Amino acid sequence: MQTVTVKQLEQFIQRCLTAVGMSERNARITAELMSEADLNGSDGHGVFRLPQYVKRIRSGGINVAPNIRVATDKGATALVNGDDAMGHLVMRYATDLAIEKAAEQGVGWVGVQHSNHAGPAALYAKMPMQRDMIGIYVAVGSANHLPPWGGTELLLSTNPIAVGVPAYEEPPIVLDMATTVAAYGKVKTAAQRGEQMPEGWMMDKFGKPLTDPTRAAEGFLLPIGGAKGYGLALVFGLLAGTLNGAAFGREVVDFNADSRSSTNTGQFIVALSIEAFMDVDQFKRNVDGVIRSMHASPTLPGVDAVRVPGERSHRIRLEREKSGIPIHPGLAQQLDELARGLATEALL
Repeated sequence: MQTVTVKQLEQFIQRCLTAVGMSERNARITAELMSEADLNGSDGHGVFRLPQYVKRIRSGGINVAPNIRVATDKGATALVNGDDAMGHLVMRYATDLAIEKAAEQGVGWVGVQHSNHAGPAALYAKMPMQRDMIGIYVAVGSANHLPPWGGTELLLSTNPIAVGVPAYEEPPIVLDMATTVAAYGKVKTAAQRGEQMPEGWMMDKFGKPLTDPTRAAEGFLLPIGGAKGYGLALVFGLLAGTLNGAAFGREVVDFNADSRSSTNTGQFIVALSIEAFMDVDQFKRNVDGVIRSMHASPTLPGVDAVRVPGERSHRIRLEREKSGIPIHPGLAQQLDELARGLATEALL
């Protein structure tokens, strides 16, 4: 596969977004966040999504001149109206606000309505760590691929959660997970690359394993931990969707199939100030100790090492900073076609 630098990727994304009417500033912010996703190994949520975003912008599903604003403000909490903007812009605004509130109140909880798909959850959970805070992010997924436990109607999405916890000398702990066994972005990536899915990701409507990603519409994703994963998806949807006056359940618009309708995507971000509880350096050293104790655990046969959440992403980031971000041939072809259609310079 060919590789590009993160700067090349940022510039390409920015060119494409400005070509469809986004301001230079908003295109730059979005491009930085999308490239950060690829740099960290979230290949299904970075530049892979650009053709879909451009299609939605051209169809009117995303507002390129939004008025992102605070709808309500109650001290440590706030609700942000994203005005159908790119989700990356809405969540950057909301996260900055949550951090500001946590600096004053010890905690900041900011809910979001009228947003859009915003890339991988970890992007926003990691931002508060730069201010010695813990970050927690939850979103209602942008399409329903999960039925309630024991049912068949697709009423729930992957509804991801991410938590970022800073450490002192060790890389931070960054949990980023869907409430399904696999995020739907991984299904789409497998389809583009001509790969099969492992058994356990999806099931067809007759209860049989579905491994062909091109037939994903014929089945549904499976929740983590059976009924427990369903419960998490339900509760996360209530907190990120219903509580914010955003879409949830039957109200969710499938942004894969509908590029015109407003999705009214709901999300929330929590910034938690460590110093509101204890000395920051001491906390980080304690986290180091927890990480090292996990690493020191004797392993089961066939397991080379015990790891903590975020280690794989951290390793991929170091590799890609050095060697570049790989662009799969199938994706490269799509991006070339996109550049030609926008009359802008190609990525490769």
